[in-house]
Amino acid sequence: MMEDEELEFVEDLEAILHLTPEVQLAIEQVTRLDDNIRTVVRGQTNVGQDGRQALEEAQKAIQQLFGKIKDIKDKAEKSEQMVKEITRDIKQLDHAKRHLTTSITTLNHLHMLAGGVDSLEAMTRKRQYGEVANLLQGVVNVLEHFQKYMGIPQIRQLSERVKAAQSELGTQILADFEETFPAQGSKKSGGPSIVLRDACLVANVLDPRIKQEIIKKFIRQHLSEYLVLFQENQDVAWLDKIDRRYAWIKRQLVDYEEKYGRMFPEEWWMTERIAVEFCHITRIELAKLMRTRAREIEVKLLLFAIQRTTNFEGLLAKRFSGCTLNDGPGQKKPEMPLEPTNPFLEDESGEDNVSEKEEDLDRPKKPKAPDNPFHGIVSKCFEPHLYVYIESQDKNLGELIDRFVADFRAQGPPKSGTDEGGAVLPSCADLFVYYKKCMVQCSQLSTGEPMIALSTIFQKYLREYAWKILSGNLPKTSTNSGGLTISSLLKEKEGSEAAKFTMEELCLICSILSTAEYCLATTQQLEEKLKEKVDKSLMERINLTGEMDTFSTVISNSIQLLVQDLDAACDPALTAMSKMPWQSVEHVGDQSPYVTSVIMHIKQNVPIIRDNLASTRKYFTQFCIKFTNSFIPKFINHLFRCKPISMVGAEQLLLDTHSLKTVLLDLPSIGSQVVRKAPASYTKIVVKGMTRAEMILKVVMAPHEPSVVFVDNYIKLLADSNPETFQKILDMKGLKRSEQSTMLELFRQRLPTPPSGPDGGPSLSFSAPTPEQESSRIRKLEKLIKKRIQ
Repeated sequence: MMEDEELEFVEDLEAILHLTPEVQLAIEQVTRLDDNIRTVVRGQTNVGQDGRQALEEAQKAIQQLFGKIKDIKDKAEKSEQMVKEITRDIKQLDHAKRHLTTSITTLNHLHMLAGGVDSLEAMTRKRQYGEVANLLQGVVNVLEHFQKYMGIPQIRQLSERVKAAQSELGTQILADFEETFPAQGSKKSGGPSIVLRDACLVANVLDPRIKQEIIKKFIRQHLSEYLVLFQENQDVAWLDKIDRRYAWIKRQLVDYEEKYGRMFPEEWWMTERIAVEFCHITRIELAKLMRTRAREIEVKLLLFAIQRTTNFEGLLAKRFSGCTLNDGPGQKKPEMPLEPTNPFLEDESGEDNVSEKEEDLDRPKKPKAPDNPFHGIVSKCFEPHLYVYIESQDKNLGELIDRFVADFRAQGPPKSGTDEGGAVLPSCADLFVYYKKCMVQCSQLSTGEPMIALSTIFQKYLREYAWKILSGNLPKTSTNSGGLTISSLLKEKEGSEAAKFTMEELCLICSILSTAEYCLATTQQLEEKLKEKVDKSLMERINLTGEMDTFSTVISNSIQLLVQDLDAACDPALTAMSKMPWQSVEHVGDQSPYVTSVIMHIKQNVPIIRDNLASTRKYFTQFCIKFTNSFIPKFINHLFRCKPISMVGAEQLLLDTHSLKTVLLDLPSIGSQVVRKAPASYTKIVVKGMTRAEMILKVVMAPHEPSVVFVDNYIKLLADSNPETFQKILDMKGLKRSEQSTMLELFRQRLPTPPSGPDGGPSLSFSAPTPEQESSRIRKLEKLIKKRIQ
């Protein structure tokens, strides 16, 4: 009613006021907003009442839920009690069933055991071994179930009856075999019987000693004929007829396979056992025979016997697995054939032609084949007598070295200008080929002490070869200079000078050097091969280091001879240089005659040496380095003897020094059509040594006034604090003794104070000019000399 009144009031008010549309719209919005607020307020008055009602309903639901949970728990407890009662009954039934089953099974086993024992005793008396074999195994298996019942008299009685039956079977089977194959006399005709074949099956079930006794008696009877035929007093027993032994066993094995192959079970491996026992007997008999007739053993006879024996051992490895060599449980025959891995297969077809098929020791190694299980089973008896072989090789190698010496003397040294010059001597290859043959042969005989003895023989003749063939044929040096004089050296006619060694001798030295290098490398490989062949426990006793050192000494001596020869050829020229009147030289010309002489000797010797050492470049480089290390200090010493020297003389010597430096830098490739860059190590030695000579001459050329400048210049260029060297420079300049004393005193004063070293002691060190600076100065000096010449 109030709303209607308000509306009428508004309408009346609007009619009276006649408001604008915008005002009327605003008033309507305010009115609607007021209505919304009123509605919300009225709705909130009922919320509290609804919440209280919902809470009461929730509490009632919770109470109902607790009631249901309690009911479920009660029912679960009742169910659990019921299950326990049911399972208790089931367990009782299970125990009863298990006990009943065990009783029934035990009764059945007891019935089987009683019946089986009765049958076993009856079959044993009738020798029905075929049925016994199966029955006995079953009875033994059943008896195992009664081990815990042995306290029961009846069970113990049955067990004793089984043991008695087994004992009776063993005795009976051994008697049957003894009757069929008596220890003395021949085997019964008609071959094996089915009874014995079945008896072997029974023996597999009996005590293992029964089986071993059967095998032992059969093999002994089978090989009895062998012991008679090859008695020690028989002619066929000696080593020269050893083939007949192996032929006999081959026939016997074939005969066994035909007659008795099916009588024994396959897993007894009787064929292999017969062969192995034959090998043991043969080894023992041969050892006794060789001890008795040791004086009759010759190396050829011994090698023949060993070769035939190792061949036979190789055949055994192809035929058998070797599983009976060490009897043990669980061993089985390998399924894969052994032929591809037998280490003797290759050797059997070509052992007699070892020397025709020799290979170099540096051939790549082959994978090592598995060991022959039969290796040494017979051939081991020859090892105590291998000293005959070692002594024979000692003798043969001695004769070989003597032949090498005789051949060398007969043929003479290698000729220059031929392919022989500088080549490895053929005798060297022959020696190592023979070594290879001996090593292979001996390793097949034994890998023990005989290999050590052979390596000692190798060492002996490697040293003899180095002494008699190599060092013994090196040309001998002579203290005589060959009659060369200073005047002859100064002659400029080509070919007027002669080297100490002839071209043939130079070629011989190079050939010996190349041979020594080959021996050094091959001896190292020989040592490795010997260590591969010998037993691992003896490897440390193989050591050829001393022999390798011997060949290294031959190489060093050969290089030293080449250096001494060229060095001695240059000595007269250097002597002529030191005796020339350098104070009287009036002008600088071409290089002096002594330089021409030195260069001529270098051009004569070095190309020959280089060509003959083409296969050993590193030793040619060593020759160049050693010659330079010898020649340059000697040249500087002779330079100090050139006194006094004028300015022009010093300039001429400087030009000569530069010429020699150029020749020495080109020494490795001098006279060669193929120019190779000299090794950096060699170049460094030449530059360092000859630069010092150039600096000495440059100091000599410098004016000695003012003295302080001269001394400082000397210290800067030579970096030498030795007063003796400074004294030699002053002698070369031709200064008087009084002036020299003043200069020496000033030199001592001007020496820089060296810094203390780590140990507190003095440590002199001067900074020498770099090679680039020295080269620049030399080039300026050359230009100056050329201007003066022009």
